[in-house]
Amino acid sequence: MTEQHQYIPPEVWQQPEGDGNKWASINRPVSGATYQKERETGNHGLQLYSLATPNGQKVSIMLEELLAVGVSDAEYDAWLVDISEGEQFSSGFVEVNPNSKIPALVDTTTTPETKLFESGAILQYLAEKFHQFIPDSPQEKIACNNWLFWQMGSAPYLGGGFGHFYSYAPYPMEYPINRFTMETKRQLDLLDKHLANNTYMAGETYSIADIAIWPWYGQLVLGRLYDAATFLQVNEYTHLLRWAEMIDARPAVKRGRIVNRTWGDDGQVRNRHSATDIDDALSAVSR
Repeated sequence: MTEQHQYIPPEVWQQPEGDGNKWASINRPVSGATYQKERETGNHGLQLYSLATPNGQKVSIMLEELLAVGVSDAEYDAWLVDISEGEQFSSGFVEVNPNSKIPALVDTTTTPETKLFESGAILQYLAEKFHQFIPDSPQEKIACNNWLFWQMGSAPYLGGGFGHFYSYAPYPMEYPINRFTMETKRQLDLLDKHLANNTYMAGETYSIADIAIWPWYGQLVLGRLYDAATFLQVNEYTHLLRWAEMIDARPAVKRGRIVNRTWGDDGQVRNRHSATDIDDALSAVSR
C-alpha cells in the first residue's frame, strides 16, 4: 500500500463529500424518501418496480417463467427504477420498499395490497402463490430453500465486495481485491462441485434457487459481469458453465433478463406492459 492511500479512521465518522465512486452521489447514511412521487400502476395484478441488474432480473425471469408454463395470472407491468438517478428514493417506491433497493413488487389482487421487497422473498411469494418452481420432493424442497438463502447471503460478497473493488472503486486496491476475489472463487468452486452431481441447484428440478443464483453467478461465468471472466479463470468451472449455459438457453430467461433494461445490444425493454413489448425488442435484435 502506498503512503497516499493509507487511511486512519477518525474518532467519529463523517460522510465524505465524494470519493470518486460512480455511485457516490446516491450513497447516504440515512433511509427514507428524498422527494415526492407516486408510484405508477398499470392494468395487471402484479406491479414490478425494478432495473435489470442481477437482483432485478431474478423477478422478471420468474414472472416470465410463470407465464411460459401457462400461469396467466402472472401477467405484470414492469416499471423502470433508475437507481443511478436516485429514483429508488421516491416516496412511492419507499412506500413499497423502505430499504430503497430494487426490486419491489406489489400484488394488487389481494386486500389490502401485498407489498414485497427483497428478491428472495418475492421469488418465494410468487412460487407459493402459483404453486410453481418449488420442488414437490421434500428433500429437493429443502435443497431449494438452502440454496435460495445461500444466494441471498453470498451474492453481496460478489457484488458489493468483488464487483465494487474490481470495477467501481476509484482506484485499484490490492487488499480488498485479493480478499473478495478469493471469496468469489471459493463460491464458484462450491457451485461447480455441487453441480457436478446435480442437474439443477435443488437436484433434478428447476426451481427458484436456479432463478436466484443464475443472474449473479451464471452471468459471471458467461462473461457478462464486471468483465472479469479471464481474471477469475471461469473456464475451470466446467459444471457451473454447463448449468449457466443451460439456464441461459431458456426462452423465459432470455425474455426476463431484458425487462427494465436500457443498455446492451441483445434487447432492451424500458417498461413492460405486455408480452408484445418483449417480442418487439427481441425481434429488433434478430433483424
